[in-house]
Amino acid sequence: MLAFAQGDAGAFDRLYARHKGTVFRFIARSLPTRADAEEIFQEVWMKAIEARARYEPRAKFTTWIYAIAHHRLVDVWRKKGLSLVPLDGDEDGEDGHAAIDPPGDAANEPFAQVSTREAMARFAAALDKLPPAQREAFLMKEEAEMSIADIAAATGSNEEAVKSRVRYATAKLREALDG
Repeated sequence: MLAFAQGDAGAFDRLYARHKGTVFRFIARSLPTRADAEEIFQEVWMKAIEARARYEPRAKFTTWIYAIAHHRLVDVWRKKGLSLVPLDGDEDGEDGHAAIDPPGDAANEPFAQVSTREAMARFAAALDKLPPAQREAFLMKEEAEMSIADIAAATGSNEEAVKSRVRYATAKLREALDG
């Protein structure tokens, strides 16, 4: 990002290529429609471009770009009247979808394909039901492979809250897959 700020457009291209997939999946799994996700995704990267002159490497680039995405998602959730406060998991969240291709040769067998599709449908439904804060923390940890500290920095939360959100989300997702 510092190279981009100094005029190296290729540096931005490399950052974008490296992070576009995980950032988009994070946003897409936090919003009800692909169109909404695409709009927010574009806004996040436009904000990154606009901020190039002000960028200060106080955290990893990943933490910084996810913080931008987090703030845009919070704006969207607030407009819809949703809250990020609950940590106990009693409230339902927004729509989001998990698309994970199962590995291995057995995946080509019809029974395995049906079983995997059913498990993925249960996973996607459980992900849909997570409160936004839990889904966001889970996706940042699993999708972006961010540390608890980096998630806390990106979301403006404390590490204990992030740990709780990830723990609650993981427990609910496991329960959905086991059930």
